[in-house]
Amino acid sequence: MDLSSEEIERYARHIVLADVGGPGQQKLKAARVLVVGAGGLGAPVIQYLAAAGVGTLGIVDNDSVSLSNLQRQVIHDTEAVGAAKVASAAMAVQRINPNVVVETHPVRLGDDNAADLIDGYDIVADGSDNFATRYLVSDQCFRSQKPLVTATVSQFDGSITTLKPWLDGPDGRPNPTWRCLFPEAPPDGLLPTCAQAGILGALTGVLGSLQALEVIKEIAGIGEGLVGRLLLFDARAARFETIRYAWNPANPLTGTSPAA
Repeated sequence: MDLSSEEIERYARHIVLADVGGPGQQKLKAARVLVVGAGGLGAPVIQYLAAAGVGTLGIVDNDSVSLSNLQRQVIHDTEAVGAAKVASAAMAVQRINPNVVVETHPVRLGDDNAADLIDGYDIVADGSDNFATRYLVSDQCFRSQKPLVTATVSQFDGSITTLKPWLDGPDGRPNPTWRCLFPEAPPDGLLPTCAQAGILGALTGVLGSLQALEVIKEIAGIGEGLVGRLLLFDARAARFETIRYAWNPANPLTGTSPAA
């Protein structure tokens, strides 16, 4: 995809980067990214991907903006309270970068629509706030052979990883799935929700920005992704740690054929 003179100026700091350049920026312009959730994680993902020049952003969220969201969901503002989150996010994207096409999906992602939604994009960033959606997205990305960058946050802690389990790793084994790391979701009610336990607003900005960074790296083919690595962040201690994990032949997706 050719870049206009306006786009060349807009993305000049990318284009002069040796690992991005014009070809990398063209890849970003051609890319279609689906962001699941326009909340605390989705907000910085959407903002930074729009600013980076991702050509098409799909946003899935069936919720509306509430006043209690604004402490962390920085893509929305006070005037957006009561509006659909996808509509508020789409307006923000147009203010950030009118070159980006926004496709809004004001629905709850479920078994009936996950395949159709995910199949329409090149890569997925999951910022959902519940285990059911997280497992559904990761399972469907495996079947649809779509890279997934997924992050979670809780109070003062967060984690992020990238999943490409239909490909083999350096050891010849398949890359791990989300279920290799966490085979089953915890029982309902075991862990407190964000509303119950609270969350540090800026924490979602850190993890969401990391998600955007990993998506950009995947699209442009830069550096080493977080496949097989879970990056943990402790906001209290300002400390990052990395845990390596591998394909587990006993995980529930074993024997499931991608794209089946």
